[in-house]
Amino acid sequence: MRLSMNLKSTASVLLLAALSAGVACKKSVPANVAATVNGRALTYAEIDKQYKRQFPQQPEGISADQVQFQKLELLRVMVDEEIMLQRAEKLSLLAKDDEVDSRLGQIKAPYTQEEFQKQLDAQQMNLDELKAQIRRSLSIDKLLNREIGNQINISDKDVNEFYAANKAAFRYPETNYHLARIVVTPGPNPDSRNLASNKALNVDQARKKLLMIEARLKQGEDFGKLAQNFSEDPQSAANGGDMGFVPESALARVDPETRKAVMTLLPGAVSPPISTEGGWHILKLISREPAGQRELDDPRVQQNIRETLRTRKEQLLRNAYVEACRNETQVTNYLALSIAPGFEKK
Repeated sequence: MRLSMNLKSTASVLLLAALSAGVACKKSVPANVAATVNGRALTYAEIDKQYKRQFPQQPEGISADQVQFQKLELLRVMVDEEIMLQRAEKLSLLAKDDEVDSRLGQIKAPYTQEEFQKQLDAQQMNLDELKAQIRRSLSIDKLLNREIGNQINISDKDVNEFYAANKAAFRYPETNYHLARIVVTPGPNPDSRNLASNKALNVDQARKKLLMIEARLKQGEDFGKLAQNFSEDPQSAANGGDMGFVPESALARVDPETRKAVMTLLPGAVSPPISTEGGWHILKLISREPAGQRELDDPRVQQNIRETLRTRKEQLLRNAYVEACRNETQVTNYLALSIAPGFEKK
């Protein structure tokens, strides 16, 4: 009987010890881990590296709270990217070495080796890091093309209904230029809003930010996504930089360099950074529409409508898809818990 009681006592002690250890493990926070996505770590070192690329020079007087807010926003983007990357891995859609090398070759093609190295230096990145970034980007693109892009079908009925509801928009009394832009301005601007909460606060930061954006455009990154993440134009950033149609008469009121760029760009082409009175902008000419009414049987009208409807649908499905994948993902944000420890799960 005594032996049985001793065994029970010993078992109880071991059980309590195990439970205590489990609680301790649950509440312990890895010193170098900012978040985990299905157990895969995103480290503070990775955040710091990305943070320095986006904010190469912090202004004097910036508060610790402002820095933490910026890092929280950056981590949110990194978590979403990791969720998509793991999804691509699960579906065997990770980019292969030859695909990465092909894209790298396209990126390097316009530069000498010295110029290419300067581009890497401007982004505080080495070649291996660039290749890893290319692999992530290609893998996520393959995932979204399979899961979203290939599922979008714009019917003739959709096109006809859009044209009927927006016929006046296809009547141009003069030549119109469908433009998008990315704006960078030095100095604080409380109206500036973008997904990355990225604002250049002085001239040096603005120039470095321009180099970063220009390099990423040359790497083939989507203009609209870069505008959403980095443009400082409160009117167009949320729409991927889309400014709508600008009539030719309005170009008489802009600076000569901007006017020349708009008049000479080919549809789909992107300008180099252009200096303006308030900062800089990079323009993309989406289309050039001569004066007159565009009928539905005009191939340009068909293409314009299909692209508009496809972009709307793609943005909706992309956002919904990311959220749906997040629902199936175990995410623990240790950075957030360190800032607001009272919200830690019990």
